Amino acid sequence: MKDKRFSTYPISAEIKRALTSLQYINPTAIQQKVIPLVIRNENQDYVVQSQTGSGKTAAYGIPLCDKIDWDENKVHSLILTPTRELAVQVKEDLTAIGRFKRLQVKEIFGKQSFEKQKWSLKQKTHVVVGTPGRILDHLQKGTLDVSKLQYLVIDEADELFNRGFLDQLEGIIQFLPETRTNLLFSATFPDALQQLIERALSEPHFLVNEEKEATPAIHHAVVESTKPMDILIRHVLSAERPDHALIFCETQRDVDQLYRTLHTSIPALAKLHGGMRQEERLQAMSQFKAGSCRYLISTNLSARGIDVHGLDLVIHASFPQTVEDYIHRTGRTGRNGAIGKSILLMKPVGKEARLLLEEELGFSFVEQVEPIVSVEQQLSFYQEKKNVHVSTNKKRIDEGITKLYLNGGKQKKIRPGDIVGTITSIPNVDANDIGVISVEQTASFVDILNNKGTYVLEHLRTATVKGKKLKVHRAKKE
Repeated sequence: MKDKRFSTYPISAEIKRALTSLQYINPTAIQQKVIPLVIRNENQDYVVQSQTGSGKTAAYGIPLCDKIDWDENKVHSLILTPTRELAVQVKEDLTAIGRFKRLQVKEIFGKQSFEKQKWSLKQKTHVVVGTPGRILDHLQKGTLDVSKLQYLVIDEADELFNRGFLDQLEGIIQFLPETRTNLLFSATFPDALQQLIERALSEPHFLVNEEKEATPAIHHAVVESTKPMDILIRHVLSAERPDHALIFCETQRDVDQLYRTLHTSIPALAKLHGGMRQEERLQAMSQFKAGSCRYLISTNLSARGIDVHGLDLVIHASFPQTVEDYIHRTGRTGRNGAIGKSILLMKPVGKEARLLLEEELGFSFVEQVEPIVSVEQQLSFYQEKKNVHVSTNKKRIDEGITKLYLNGGKQKKIRPGDIVGTITSIPNVDANDIGVISVEQTASFVDILNNKGTYVLEHLRTATVKGKKLKVHRAKKE
């Protein structure tokens, strides 16, 4: 498959339509390798080594979404991730890819209501994305039915291993059908992963993204300074003038301390780490992706899953402990052919550690002069960036789509078919104009496609669903 356009791939019209909406035109190198193989080979396991930012989520997400039959009422694919944040990102990506097939993708992780998850999993579910601990809980309690599972995806396997999830992964595998296809993805590939591969996969083929396409798009620089870190970061941001920047610290305490010293002088700044409440973490990620927050201070693991279109700059406020940490950090920028920059901030006494890192990376950092920026320049920059808006995959896919709320659900015996029947009875509206339908206990939600949302809304206000008059309005944005 030498043509480098998604339009030539043997995938459904619904998936191609979603990719066009997402502005996915040309597949990345790893997508060119993985997608045709997964589409063509039903029962072949693969181990894929590819850098962060190379498009690996779409590499497995596109063929999986293409293979799913909407009418199937059992879970088709299970995707395991090391962090909740990555689970949220993968769920959003697959929902966008499968939007026009009305695929139901559920995110399952800890610090959420188990009962709500249990109820959600009883509804139509095509794909489950989650962290090992909570997934294993549901399997052990019989609230996640994987009897018809066809695909297991292990994403960022190196981090799953590093975080001690091996026992939980093996526990999960005990519940899965033996006749399934396994896909394992990892940005790095330490020897310790071999144990997991031997136990979870069957005679896998190994794919390596030798082009390392993300690296040439990133400018790697280092700034040596004796200034306090908060002052140095303010100067770097003002000098570099990024629309969005991700600032990495090693520990939760470092994140909190840096945030306290910066948030009063830098508007649109947020923080993210595992010690925060789940709602706070998800809100910080959502604000950063939506653009209401420009700069995010984060620990290494919490930043997994952050995929912001046009992320200009990554700043290392603490020295990365391993080469893998550096690769994962810098992989947040320079994506999809865009140019990114990574700046390592360090004291002059740390040169030996820097040389060791350069040796492992295989390249040298460009030494950058410490920027000197006046207070007036800093204020001017932050004011300028207050109202910059970011383009995200979710925004692109949501163009032309309206989510409607109906105040009736299972308690009123409403089913998805009832909603479809009412909507398709509206003149000039058919099933192709209806997206994902979610029927909950007391309410229902339906996506109306093709810019027909307002038209359908007006008709539904005077129509009945299963003989019942329901209140209908635009759903609140998530």
